[in-house]
Amino acid sequence: MNSDPRWKVTVADTTVGPEETEAVTEVLASRWLSLGRRTRAFEEEFAAALGAPDAVAVSSGTAALHLAVLALGIGPGDEVITPSLNFVASAEVTALHGARPVFADIRSPDDLTVDPYDVERLITPRTKAIVAMHYGGYPADLDALRAISRAHGIPLIEDAAHAPLVPTPSGTAGTVGDIGCFSFFATKNLATGEGGMVVARDPELLARIRAMRSHCLTSDTTERMRTGGAGYDVPAVGLNYRPTELSSAIGLVQLGRLGRDRARRRAVTGIYRKRLDLPIPFEARPDEGALHLAVALLPPGVDRGELRAELNALGVQTSVHYPPSHRFSYYRDRHGSTRRALPVTEDVAPRLLTLPLHARMTDDDAEFVADAVSTGLRRATRR
Repeated sequence: MNSDPRWKVTVADTTVGPEETEAVTEVLASRWLSLGRRTRAFEEEFAAALGAPDAVAVSSGTAALHLAVLALGIGPGDEVITPSLNFVASAEVTALHGARPVFADIRSPDDLTVDPYDVERLITPRTKAIVAMHYGGYPADLDALRAISRAHGIPLIEDAAHAPLVPTPSGTAGTVGDIGCFSFFATKNLATGEGGMVVARDPELLARIRAMRSHCLTSDTTERMRTGGAGYDVPAVGLNYRPTELSSAIGLVQLGRLGRDRARRRAVTGIYRKRLDLPIPFEARPDEGALHLAVALLPPGVDRGELRAELNALGVQTSVHYPPSHRFSYYRDRHGSTRRALPVTEDVAPRLLTLPLHARMTDDDAEFVADAVSTGLRRATRR
């Protein structure tokens, strides 16, 4: 719940309540806090909801992406194509292993997902993966991206951090590519505080990811605690990306209310589309996706910083999703990422404004935000 008196409406919030409290209390009473039976139950229920054979729970969405890169053996000299209009994590886990993130443009001001045609233009003999990010919970063009992936023999990673349990014509988001990566960060539709999930089409690939999640030890934590055994092997390199039983217990409850929460997000987004005199991207498919973000596209010439200050003064919290990754100094200096123009991203990114959207919002909250945006635009334009 919002406890900051500055905000009448916050940009994000969770629906965590008594059910999550009870679930966490049961974990604490069990005195088993790390990877265990609740995590396994969360994996099984999440996979069943996706229509996937299995899933691997991890400690964050970034951990999910990192394990995907590790499992595919991506390293120095390789390239990974990823949209620049994304959180930096996909570029980060690529660069961490000495590979080069190659930034692709988005489709249009109305469709902020990666452009498949730009992706295909960027493929070289060094390309080892393509990342498709479902921006704001709206699916990328998976039919086109999967066709490109297959034609060139390049794995497709779905960054489905914004898109849990989102149907697409090709299948549920996250299950169409070779690997699907989800995030359960505190602001996400399904929020556990920190956490994530990985699915994969190839069972052997998923088994590799499961092993890498816990140092590639040949016996798991519960078995070692039960037997006191130290007779395990480490046949490959891994990391500690295990989730806690606390986060998994929260995730199980959140999974059960995801549909109700999404219906509320849809209602809020509908009010924005009706009331705001601004373009709201994905106009052509307003009811699709997870409705994770409500972004408005400001007219050219409007100072976004001034507008945000006006909205702050009115009690409306806003954000920006995202500063383009190719403009960050590390990628500019180390990878020469600004040597190639991304015209749609360059045009759209400075004009995007993220408005409040979460399942605790009422219709009155949405109306208040819409009125505040209208007022803020008038004030910012007059200056």
